[in-house]
Amino acid sequence: MDPLHLTLRQLQVFAAVARGGSTAAAGAAIGLSQSATSAALKELERMLGTPLFDRAAKRLQLNSSGRALLPRALSLLDGATSLQRAAHGDHDTPDALRIGASTTIGNYVLPRWLSLHWAPWYAAQPPEWHAEVMIGNTAEICRAVADFNLDVGLIEGPCHDPRLQARPWLRDDLLVVASPRLARQLQAPAAASPAVPVSVLRQQVWLLREAGSGTRVATDFELLPHLRTYRRSIELGNSEAIKHAAAEGLGLACLSEWVVADLLKSGRLMRVPTTLPRMRRSCHLVLHRHKQMTGALERLTASLMQNGS
Repeated sequence: MDPLHLTLRQLQVFAAVARGGSTAAAGAAIGLSQSATSAALKELERMLGTPLFDRAAKRLQLNSSGRALLPRALSLLDGATSLQRAAHGDHDTPDALRIGASTTIGNYVLPRWLSLHWAPWYAAQPPEWHAEVMIGNTAEICRAVADFNLDVGLIEGPCHDPRLQARPWLRDDLLVVASPRLARQLQAPAAASPAVPVSVLRQQVWLLREAGSGTRVATDFELLPHLRTYRRSIELGNSEAIKHAAAEGLGLACLSEWVVADLLKSGRLMRVPTTLPRMRRSCHLVLHRHKQMTGALERLTASLMQNGS
């Protein structure tokens, strides 16, 4: 077998340059001088026999060879990081976990799930063990899992990144809601059915999440085939803002039942009956296809799948 000449440090430099777009930014991120970073990158390219970046002014952009190498380099670095953690700690201590959750799951589902299904396990771990939870929109969580910055992601929207595998996890009902006053205004007094027709829904102001969120992807998928477009809309950055805006009568919202349950119970929101079909979305667990599975991560993913629906 030929001896290995590539080093993990060279791959770390390569990955840092890919993230930062320059040797200066990469060096600052990993604690090297710009000259040392540049030298390590040039040596890696020499050993591989191909450039990995296109040089455009002061920016370095991955070329086709660099794009092909990056996921393999990140996978090797991720595995090496796990080995290093184990080598410097108690071998009986599970690796720390980095969990990502899209906004609705992170705010309304994951805390209760962890309390019900994981509290006894992690309460028994040594004091130095820890987990981190990142909450963002679906696109952000998928990107972080793909870049090995998260071990696992729980998302509401679909995942189209070929680097990731998505497993169905939970199902969530989407409800059209409004303030009680607006909900009653939309229901014609003499109508044979309380269901609000699509023609009326098309005229309303819709309160929407930003593009890239799982909620926006799901609502667009469910509503736009019927509404054709949102004639009037207001975008807000999170579901909490949307539900409170709806409760104040600013418009209609289509949100997860998990999100609006409290305001429905208190009467500040009402479910608007419509002629639309039932709206449900699938939530998914996502992992990188080349993720090095630790014992703690295997335990977590197995518990998530076992206690999903």
